[in-house]
Amino acid sequence: MSTVADATDSDLIAAAWDLGPLLDGEGPEGVETRLSEALERSQAFAARYAGKLGELDSAGLGEAMNELAAIFELVSRAGHYASLRFSTDTAEPANGALLQLVQERETAIQTTLLFFDLEWAALSDEFAEQLLAGEGLDFCAHHLRTVRRYREHLLSEPEEKILAEKSLSGASAWTRLFEELTSAIEVKLAPQGREGEAGEVQSLALDVALSRLSDPDRDVRRQTAEAVSSALAPGLRTRAFLFNTLLADKATDDRLRGYPHWLAARNLANEASDESVAALISAVRGRYEIARRWYRLKAQLLGVEQLADYDRMASVTEDQVTYAFADAREIVLDCYSSFSAELGTLARRFFDEHRIDAPIRPAKRGGAFCASAVPAVFPYVLLNYTSRRRDVLTLAHELGHGVHFALAARQGIFHQQTPLTLAETASVFGETIVFGRLLEEDSTPASRLALLAENLEDTIATVFRQVAMNSFEDLVHTNRREHGELSVERFGELWAQSQSEMLGDSVAVTEGYRSWWSYIPHFIGSPGYVYAYAYGQLLALSVYERYQQTGSELVPRYLQMLAAGGSRSPEELAQIVGIDLTDPGFWESGLDLVERQLEQAEQAAQAAGRV
Repeated sequence: MSTVADATDSDLIAAAWDLGPLLDGEGPEGVETRLSEALERSQAFAARYAGKLGELDSAGLGEAMNELAAIFELVSRAGHYASLRFSTDTAEPANGALLQLVQERETAIQTTLLFFDLEWAALSDEFAEQLLAGEGLDFCAHHLRTVRRYREHLLSEPEEKILAEKSLSGASAWTRLFEELTSAIEVKLAPQGREGEAGEVQSLALDVALSRLSDPDRDVRRQTAEAVSSALAPGLRTRAFLFNTLLADKATDDRLRGYPHWLAARNLANEASDESVAALISAVRGRYEIARRWYRLKAQLLGVEQLADYDRMASVTEDQVTYAFADAREIVLDCYSSFSAELGTLARRFFDEHRIDAPIRPAKRGGAFCASAVPAVFPYVLLNYTSRRRDVLTLAHELGHGVHFALAARQGIFHQQTPLTLAETASVFGETIVFGRLLEEDSTPASRLALLAENLEDTIATVFRQVAMNSFEDLVHTNRREHGELSVERFGELWAQSQSEMLGDSVAVTEGYRSWWSYIPHFIGSPGYVYAYAYGQLLALSVYERYQQTGSELVPRYLQMLAAGGSRSPEELAQIVGIDLTDPGFWESGLDLVERQLEQAEQAAQAAGRV
């Protein structure tokens, strides 16, 4: 059931999370308590084990890792509380101060424990494997093997301590500043429905303004894009300086650690070879014509000769379907429960236990995410819910992350999370199930066309746009290292270059769009992150195709894969559901699935009499 959801949507207004369970209801004081305990235990741990890892047997290693797990849980509880509190109000000084306290104490704990990874990585392969062959180490074995993969990139203990301590006033400080600056951006626009009237304007959060780019009225979209560009302009030089500084910081870090290129560290963290990532990126760039083909069709559907960048997310029908938050909740929960009763029960806990913060508020961080918390505490989801149909799918997406974290909690703190390359599997899978339900319930050709278009555009954004953004990152990291600091204009040129490569002649890139790189958080806090979206989307589509082929037979294997968390390599995890990530043709077969989505949309356009 769809309905208009607005400021009177009481369920949405009430959807705020309860962070109490993270600190047993102690509030900010509990942050200090847990960090102090973690530091004391870290110092005791160092006194007991520093310089002695080579003397341990398997039982001794297990005892040490259990103590590390307890320390990490204390730190993670405090850190998640501070970061989640900050994300809902980045303008509150007390929230920023608490986050800074956590970062400073975390660094002190990190430097105290640095010796462990360095000594562990320095052990011989034979001795390390001998230790890991002992009983009771499954909860940390894959993690410890992963640590050893960094061997050639680790520095001496004094050097590692210096880098860790300096990061407080370096990368982490710049990342926090970026979040504060972008959360404060306000877009000046006329109230919805009165865009053509002179005079009255209102200040909107960036996420709210961007949601207007799906409006069927082209004038609204154009005015919105112009207003967003205007809102981005005042702080553009500051954000460019900030980005330049982080680019230089990463170049220095990569040089000191001996990484051969800017993406190497991210690939290592993702447990993906340089070759496999290059193959993914090359395959997607080689199929950019899929995105262009859709945009040319969309131009016909919208009755324009060529799309502009602000037209890409436009609704292809006049019908603006919106969903109250309660309706979105019931749709998503029913879909999850129909697939698996266990997943449905887990998903419902997010609502029943107040683990979702959904309304848009001033100074709230934009976008959406799911935080794993710690294995002993159920995860949290942040949304900026604007009542669009796409927001229903975003809710399904983030709950996919949530049920993944919840199932994997049994693996413990070392293995609860997967590498980024598999992190999107459950989220995209859940989103696809909900999309299927929405499509089933849409009987009119026009409405089905609109839904298929939205789904295809989400896929294009996740696969092709994210790879185009990876290309932008490659350009800025490379240019910064070869030519020095980049001007605002140069950032805009490289952004336009990477976007135009994907769009070709199907979309005109406007002058104002050249600054839109400057609000994207992944470039700042997680360099190299974005290609994992394409990786995860293509993998999830392949898993969903298996589900369509085999039905309920896949469900237990899918749940087994999620419950394994990060306890195995990506290749081993994918094998559980019958996917071979080592197959050279895997990416092309995944892109074939995307092309089939395009063909469905083309057929729907014909059925609706629109082309």
